[in-house]
Amino acid sequence: MISSLTEPIHRSTCRVIYGDTDAGRVVYNANYLRYFEIGRTEFMRELVCSYRDIEELGLVLPVTECYLRFKAPAFYDDLLTIETSLTELKSVSCRFCYKITRTESERKRPVLLAKGFTVHAAVNREGRLAKLPDEIVKRLKELL
Repeated sequence: MISSLTEPIHRSTCRVIYGDTDAGRVVYNANYLRYFEIGRTEFMRELVCSYRDIEELGLVLPVTECYLRFKAPAFYDDLLTIETSLTELKSVSCRFCYKITRTESERKRPVLLAKGFTVHAAVNREGRLAKLPDEIVKRLKELL
């Protein structure tokens, strides 16, 4: 089930490079998860802390679940807007929701290309679940 984006919503932009496309110049499906990562990384960097900061605490946040719903294709050289929000926080995990759009000059509203979510678990260097540090939890809770 896809959750809706909630405020605050972070917006990032990304231009589709040729290497992200298939022979038909259409973005290959797995690359949308990379776009989600761009959105999530910039969301965290701007509103909480960088992933580097989290790694320096001995943690990583691997994806444990993801969902992606395609609505329209993206093409080579499109400028994409990636909207990202935090929608759930638990002691050892969190969920981000995303919406990817493209603005077209002939349309008044952006075209929805894809939407979805990712769930991340906090894991220590030994690969075991670990609680997120209190300071990061505090910053994340402020965003919910």
